[in-house]
Amino acid sequence: MTHHPESIRINKAISDSGYCSRRKADVLIEAGKVTINGTVATLGDRAMPDDEIRVDGKPIKANDNLVYIALNKPVGITCTTDRRVPGNVVDFINHKERIFHVGRLDKPSEGLLLMTNDGDIVNKILRAGNRHEKEYIVKVDRPVTSDFIKRMGSGIPLAELETTTKKCEVEQLSRYVFRIVLVQGLNRQIRRMCEYLGYEVLELKRIRIMNIELGDLKTGAWRNLTQKELQELNSMLMDSKNTPQSQRTQN
Repeated sequence: MTHHPESIRINKAISDSGYCSRRKADVLIEAGKVTINGTVATLGDRAMPDDEIRVDGKPIKANDNLVYIALNKPVGITCTTDRRVPGNVVDFINHKERIFHVGRLDKPSEGLLLMTNDGDIVNKILRAGNRHEKEYIVKVDRPVTSDFIKRMGSGIPLAELETTTKKCEVEQLSRYVFRIVLVQGLNRQIRRMCEYLGYEVLELKRIRIMNIELGDLKTGAWRNLTQKELQELNSMLMDSKNTPQSQRTQN
């Protein structure tokens, strides 16, 4: 099928506006909440630049004020844009722009969380299979052994997810603490891996996503990404491929 060269998929048009990510846009489309020129949109529909797109009856428009933020998420804050949820990350950061999180950190976890209103970069970062590194410091309830480090790094079978984790870099830092670098984003991956080996995660902190480092950013604080960080990030994302929706980062 030939498309007009200026048309784009409706989910991309919504994410480009800064309203939400493409994944969330697909959910809204499936729920019948999106219209194009008054007609209810369906998945795969395309829009022209002058088409009127509405979500829940409200028009969206292109957002030229793009925001890229690194947040040191505290324990207890929930990664959701649903403001009905107490302690949601959107209310916590209280930014003047409508922003959303890139990937997730579950409620008991802390550390680096990227937030933006650029739907394109969200999808690129979440792509599976392109070895986008995420680095964590983890404290467990039992002494870390050389066997534990070896098995964690070699791949752990996760029956509930019907997969085996990819090989990854794991390093012991102290008796109860280790560092791990993941290249995939399975749901609660580190916690599930540790549980398989009979360990319980007591503390989990993400300290890096690709080239973005947490550094000395204080818990609960946030900063704008630097121009250099953005340039490096975009360079790393140039060859990204689509991410299956079932694979999400949440540790």
